[in-house]
Amino acid sequence: MHKALALILVPLALLGGCATAPTGGGALAGTTWSIMRIDGAPPVAPDKAMMRFDQERLSASVGCNGIGGDYRVEGGRLIAGPLMATRMFCEGPVWKQEEAVNALLSAAPEIQRSGATMRLMSGGHALDLQLASD
Repeated sequence: MHKALALILVPLALLGGCATAPTGGGALAGTTWSIMRIDGAPPVAPDKAMMRFDQERLSASVGCNGIGGDYRVEGGRLIAGPLMATRMFCEGPVWKQEEAVNALLSAAPEIQRSGATMRLMSGGHALDLQLASD
């Protein structure tokens, strides 16, 4: 009897381990956002500071390099990665803001969205965004 029960339960447990949470961006997919503040400061290059969410990929720029990678929304957090970035030489404030955005996105930030505004917070960093009209 115990062997028969084990033969039924073990495969069910293994199948349960194969289940994955839904992926994709849900309500973020297909949206483009202007970055309004990085850690409370306005972006150094406001005309270039943006973040875009496609179905399963995000891209962001603060004004120098581009950052991108896969993402999903899970439990109110943005899970991104692995992230890739271009490697142009940048210095000064734009470089510091770029490092902050990269650190934030790598740290599974909490998403707080209210209509056309969104805040991402994690790892000691915060990013305030405004929905852009396409």
